[in-house]
Amino acid sequence: MLAAKRALAAAGLLSLINTPLWVGLAGGPLWLHIAFTALLTALYLALHIRPRRLPEGGRLQVMMGGRELLVLSCPVLLVQPVLLVSACTRWKHLFSLGRRIGAIALSLLLVAALLTNGFLRLMFTCQRLRILWRVLLLLCWWVPVVGPLLLIKACSLAQAEYRFEAARAQLQVLRRDSQVCATRYPLLLVHGIFFRDWQLVNYWGRIPKALIQNGATIFYGQQQSAASVARSAAELARQIERVVAATGCEKVNIIAHSKGGLDARYAISCLGLAPQVASLTTINTPHRGCVFAQVLLKKLPGGLVRFIATRYNKLFAKLGDDDPDFMAGVQDLTARRCAQLAQQMPASDGILYQSAMSVMKRPGSAAPPLNLSYRLVKKYDRAENDGLVALPSARYGKFLGCLRAGGKRGISHGDMIDLMREDIPGFDVREFYIGLVRDLKARGL
Repeated sequence: MLAAKRALAAAGLLSLINTPLWVGLAGGPLWLHIAFTALLTALYLALHIRPRRLPEGGRLQVMMGGRELLVLSCPVLLVQPVLLVSACTRWKHLFSLGRRIGAIALSLLLVAALLTNGFLRLMFTCQRLRILWRVLLLLCWWVPVVGPLLLIKACSLAQAEYRFEAARAQLQVLRRDSQVCATRYPLLLVHGIFFRDWQLVNYWGRIPKALIQNGATIFYGQQQSAASVARSAAELARQIERVVAATGCEKVNIIAHSKGGLDARYAISCLGLAPQVASLTTINTPHRGCVFAQVLLKKLPGGLVRFIATRYNKLFAKLGDDDPDFMAGVQDLTARRCAQLAQQMPASDGILYQSAMSVMKRPGSAAPPLNLSYRLVKKYDRAENDGLVALPSARYGKFLGCLRAGGKRGISHGDMIDLMREDIPGFDVREFYIGLVRDLKARGL
């Protein structure tokens, strides 16, 4: 069915772009030519507006529409020169030079407009089209051989993304009424170091939306981007008290990423928050610290470290932090300091503690700076890692396992919070969190 529609659309497009030629060949009254041209023009504009209709609608429809325009335009570009040469050779006496030039100009203009529309749709909507591919497309779309190959790659990525998202949408429809993430206590998502809970750019990517669609009630930690564990824990404790007071929920289920796991443990063990916490799930948290961070702080020139800290603190103070402290945050992630904190933060009775971790398979599994720090963790922590945290350091409480993706890619520290909003073959981060929360619900939490 789709192939038939494409064939009809291609035929209509070829008819439109060759209007200067067939008007000279066809007989009949002028009004008929005008009406037929108007019909083709309307269909052409409709093709621009909605090249493909999909049940999912929204971003996926825009993306696949872009792919459709590219798929449709390419064969037209191949056929059109043959048609032009054949027509101008066979009926040379009927076509003036001006008409030939008009035919060429019109065909180039109309097909170029379709290609541009399709190109922009993919550039702005295809999430699997990573920055490198976008840059290559922008720079090399016009290069013979290379340009078409890049467009084929972009279309392939869009098709794979659509199939993945369409399957997720069908799954969501099937479980919509089940509310599998409607836990007894609300979720509190706690971010790691160097990030904030911004409203416009969610630290957790597409994860919160997926959880909410399945019945979850979500709040955020709202602690500063960089501060000592003790100070971040105090901010987190105030947020938990606000959530409990506002909702009457008695307790919360904490899901914490990276340093957020240490902040949560300190709040529970040292600040009296244990009665208000039902569970703590830590994701890629360095419970035993990072040896490589300790080594870097020792080896890097003190002036350079202070310069970075000062610049960071000034920047994030402007971005909303009350009093960011880069050095305090980083120092509390060293192996030595985490060993001291562990003595102060014993597990509290009555709380479910569990942890999960992921690992990269090679430096190319992530973009900078994780591709660089991966080697440092490998060298100094001497273990598999996610680009920042070593696998042994992430184990705490009930260990839910180490997540690994198929192929060569691996799963980085940022992938566990959907940082790049990227679909990783063999790993669906949204389904991972849905599974976590589904288990909390099954436990009555």
